[in-house]
Parts: sequence; C-alpha cells; structure tokens
Amino acid sequence: MKRQTTSEYNQVIHLCKELFKKKTIDYGTAWRIFRIPSITDQIFIKAQRIRSIQEKGNQKVDDPIVDEFVGIINYCLIALIQISLKEDTRLELDLEEIEPLYDHWVDATRGLLENKNHDYGEAWRDMRVSSMTDIILMKLYRVKQIEDNMGRTLVSEGIEANYQDMINYAVFCLIKLDYHD
Repeated sequence: MKRQTTSEYNQVIHLCKELFKKKTIDYGTAWRIFRIPSITDQIFIKAQRIRSIQEKGNQKVDDPIVDEFVGIINYCLIALIQISLKEDTRLELDLEEIEPLYDHWVDATRGLLENKNHDYGEAWRDMRVSSMTDIILMKLYRVKQIEDNMGRTLVSEGIEANYQDMINYAVFCLIKLDYHD
C-alpha cells in the first residue's frame, strides 16, 4: 500500500477510534444489546442518509456526512466485535477489554485493504464518493440477504468480509473528503 494511503488510513482510523473510546466512556457497551441484524440496520440508516443527501444536494439536519461515514466504520467494527464475542453474554465490558478487539479488526481490515490495493492499484482514488456510497449500500443488501439466509452462502464470502469492505470504502470516502489530520 502506498505510504500516503497508509498514513491517511491510519489518521482516519485514529479519529474513529478516539470517538469510539469517548462514546464507550459515556455510554459503556450498551451496543452489546444489539443483535447483528440490528447493527446492519444501523449502518444501513447511515448509508441511506448519505445517499439521500448526495441525491438531493442539500440537507436539513446539520450533522455532516463525514460523521455518518465515521458511524459506518465504528458500527462495522462493533459488528465484527459482536461476532467475536458471540459466546460472551455480558452486556457491559471494560474499554480495556474491547479496545484490543477493535484494534484486531482494524489490523485485519487494513491487511485486506493492502492486499486489494496491491491488486487494484488504488483504483478507489479515481472513484466518486457517491459511487463508494452505492457500494456500501450494495454490501449492506448482501449482508441482509446473508442474515436472512441464517448465515448460509453457496459461493459468497461471509458477512465479516462485507463489513470489512464497508469499513475500507468508508475510510476511502473520508480520505477523499479530507477527514484526517
């Protein structure tokens, strides 16, 4: 992965993680109550809002779309953490216990990006943010279908890979929108 992409990616993730940590301090791990399809729906709401604003060309609620992309990243990571903790029924976990899981999934997702960027040559840099929003929505529809099929697929990757792809596309959007240090 090009050095610039690595630096920008890490900066975006750092900002996302800082928000995640602050919200965990404020709210604890209340998100543990969510089943995976509920997290998928939360991500869908955010992606749909972004697309709606992109199509209308304006917005009436003053929350910037960059916040929605950050939410997509953090909710995808929450979903991946939930999958990792599927046998753990505790609702409240300490940040010290959750943070390594957040970091694990970020590292795995960055590794996936590095492999894909090697093969695709950073094609995302020539894509429009609106196209990447559509890809995120398409991946959400895939995840919903997999969830409706009780996780069974015939030839397709599972939901984890789709969540990771959504994280990476949301990071790309934030890089393109100059949301980094």
